[in-house]
Amino acid sequence: MKLWIPPAYQGALDAPPPKRHPFDYMVTQAITRPKGAPDRTETEQKPQMVRYCLYARKSTESEERQVLSIDSQIKEMLLLAERDGLDVAEIRRESHSAKDTGQRPVYNELLADIRLGKFNAILTWAPDRLSRNAGDLGALVDLMDQGLLLEIRTYGQKFTNNPNEKFMLMILGSTAKLENDHRGENVKRGLRTRVEMGLWPGVAPLGYLNQGRMDKKCQIIIDPVRAPIIKQIFEKMAYEHWSGRKIYNWLKHDLNFKTRGNKSLTLSGLYRTLDNHMYYGIFERPKDSGNWYQGKHTPIITKELFDLAQAQLKRDQIVRENKEFAFTKLFTCGLCGSGISAEEKYKQLKDGTTAKYVYYGCSRGRDRNCKNLYIREEELIVELLKIIDQVNVNELGLRNKLDEEIQRFNRFQGHVLQVVGKTKIDASELDIRAYAKYVLQEGNVTEKRELLGNLRSRLVYKEKKIKLID
Repeated sequence: MKLWIPPAYQGALDAPPPKRHPFDYMVTQAITRPKGAPDRTETEQKPQMVRYCLYARKSTESEERQVLSIDSQIKEMLLLAERDGLDVAEIRRESHSAKDTGQRPVYNELLADIRLGKFNAILTWAPDRLSRNAGDLGALVDLMDQGLLLEIRTYGQKFTNNPNEKFMLMILGSTAKLENDHRGENVKRGLRTRVEMGLWPGVAPLGYLNQGRMDKKCQIIIDPVRAPIIKQIFEKMAYEHWSGRKIYNWLKHDLNFKTRGNKSLTLSGLYRTLDNHMYYGIFERPKDSGNWYQGKHTPIITKELFDLAQAQLKRDQIVRENKEFAFTKLFTCGLCGSGISAEEKYKQLKDGTTAKYVYYGCSRGRDRNCKNLYIREEELIVELLKIIDQVNVNELGLRNKLDEEIQRFNRFQGHVLQVVGKTKIDASELDIRAYAKYVLQEGNVTEKRELLGNLRSRLVYKEKKIKLID
């Protein structure tokens, strides 16, 4: 059907359209385009390509725990990407807690790559995989505000640079942080409940074993291999009055005693064992809190045995004078390579007086049964005097020391003795070797050690003889 047009308007329809003034175009653009916006180009009209980085994380660094967590996350998110046609440029995985800010190296690298433009979107299982703290959450929102992060896609949600979606992302991240904080409080509450029940919430001390069954969590049982040895340790300290060092050597050399980690018990570990109240049934939790609990575990020893061992232990740990000897730590044993130690011996003489002797011998640090002989300090000095005759005089390093001694003597002679006209001693005329021998015989401990410390060769003691080893 043909539309009827009145004759008066037919000419208007056939006429060409009127020419528009350029000003009319400018007004039209100003109305349709926001103020300050640049002219639209063909490039701007193209949608920006979204490149995802798949990020998977599990909370623990242990390989045994949550072992399938990361793989299951990656599998589910790859299925989602295939379904929705998402461009996953790279997959990154991490085994680290998100509790603290900036502590995850892989996550920090991901944020750095987003700032560099390598990725502009993140694909992850849930928001709590990205952050459980305010710092990392704020970094994500800041990247969105800058237009560098276009989208965060999870299994059930999508977050873009939209006020409502960013607000929802911050709520979910804050909820994850709240959950993390409450988890710590719940763990502490659970530990308090267990210790009040008499259960030990941790690794069992030496002599006990942790129960492997989940229905008997925090219950410990006696170690049938090590518990009898623990009891013998207390008995030897309490009844036989053994020292800690003697018990340590007995465990290491005679019994070849090993801990659960297949290592020898250290001397400090031995003293901690002797100081542990767990072995007679009670324990303190936390340490040094003053909160004591009666345990449900079977005691290895009695309270009386523990107290006797503690009394002997305090006697064994009496603070004694730290005696410094002149020639210790300067030689090595010629038989086993251990250091040389010294000890004082006292002998009651017939006239009622007491004579003191100093003996040097192998410390037996490397060979407990070393047969190297002991030597008295006087005999040792005679051997060292022979060494002085063998070394280069300049090696002794005594020239400056001798000059100082001569100057001090000259001042003493002039000021105290007031000797007038006495010729002063010239240090250059004295024999350095003779002065070194004098230091060995009459010098104090510090002077003797300094003299032997200047020797470039190594001193070895073997069968009451000293030798120089280059």
